[in-house]
Amino acid sequence: MMIDLLLEGTLDTLIMVFFSSLFALFFGLPLGVFLFITQKDSILPMPLVNKILGLMVNITRSFPFIILIVLLLPLSRLLIGTSIGVNAAIISLSVATIPFIARLFEGALSEIDKGLIEASISLGANKFNIIIMIITETLPSLIHAFIIAIINIIGYSAMAGALGAGGLGDIAIRVGYQSNQPDVLFYTVIIIIIMVQIIQTLGDHIVKKLKSHL
Repeated sequence: MMIDLLLEGTLDTLIMVFFSSLFALFFGLPLGVFLFITQKDSILPMPLVNKILGLMVNITRSFPFIILIVLLLPLSRLLIGTSIGVNAAIISLSVATIPFIARLFEGALSEIDKGLIEASISLGANKFNIIIMIITETLPSLIHAFIIAIINIIGYSAMAGALGAGGLGDIAIRVGYQSNQPDVLFYTVIIIIIMVQIIQTLGDHIVKKLKSHL
């Protein structure tokens, strides 16, 4: 039945988005912090390292996602024994999102008032405590960046469906388009729109609450 198909596709998409977002946050936040603190005017200046790492991040971000998935197929096969399905898609989605979210986090961290950093240094705070302070002060911006990344992952997951990743993208292409069932295509688009709106609304609410308490 169509309902069962859409429910299965929605569940697969949610699984892909959840775990990909989790991995992207786990690896992207430290990378974003490192990119920020190693800037030449930051608390741990390493201009050469920052430039090289920034170049690597930019190169990875430059790959169109559909091409990046193809390039990562051997990695997925090596790690989990298959290059298709939800689990394989999570690997591709995570790798594609980590450099993207790292840049977003770097930009969010850059919003910190430099005076707060100088005050912390003058009070004798170590670098770890300063980093924690920066993250705390820019938390609304970091969450906003994370929400943008999640929505981006939803779009990526739909594209991954073209290469056997499963989820709503797969249903839209294989059943809706290739099997000429426009109603299925329409419903998958509606579900994705609803998903994005819920995440954006929830994220905006959290950011607003945080800003009122900082």
